[in-house]
Amino acid sequence: MTIGTRLFTWWRGELVGSDGAGNRYYRERKRAPLVKGGGMESRERRWVLYKGEPEASKVPPEWHGWLHHITDDLPDPSAARRPWQKPHLPNQTGTAHAYRPPGSLLAGGHRSPAAGDYEAWTP
Repeated sequence: MTIGTRLFTWWRGELVGSDGAGNRYYRERKRAPLVKGGGMESRERRWVLYKGEPEASKVPPEWHGWLHHITDDLPDPSAARRPWQKPHLPNQTGTAHAYRPPGSLLAGGHRSPAAGDYEAWTP
């Protein structure tokens, strides 16, 4: 995070919560009055300070909805998760935990033989 973001957060930010990964979520303390007409209505500013490397996929779905003004309600940390919900994981691309389908070079490069309906093209 840049020094400008730190200063803006210190001067104008109000901490509204954090998630399980340690990311902190802020909104602007004082908002300018809405300018009606002319298409210049403003919304409150909302932002996240990431713990560690800034990566947008680290934001869980409940905070994503709040950040993008889909909902004005802050996520409830005590809300029970449904049994079918998996814990949030950030994008794993480029890490050792990335998905590697069978046959990919990083998974060994061996794939099962093609089905009988496949016929290789030869020029």
